[in-house]
Amino acid sequence: MTTEYLGVKQVAERLGVANAAVYDLPEPDVRIGRTRGWLPETIDRWNAQRPGRGVGGGRPRKQNNK
Repeated sequence: MTTEYLGVKQVAERLGVANAAVYDLPEPDVRIGRTRGWLPETIDRWNAQRPGRGVGGGRPRKQNNK
């Protein structure tokens, strides 16, 4: 059985982004020369653990000190 790995382009497609290279991706499961590869479950697990948009409440509101 052949194990298939995702390259950066396939990771971007899986995440629905234009360029996955700008993200702090997890350590690759395999390296062949300079090419990195991830198992689909590695990317899915990493993506599920990333904080969502707005986590932490965002920017603090201005205080009206009258």
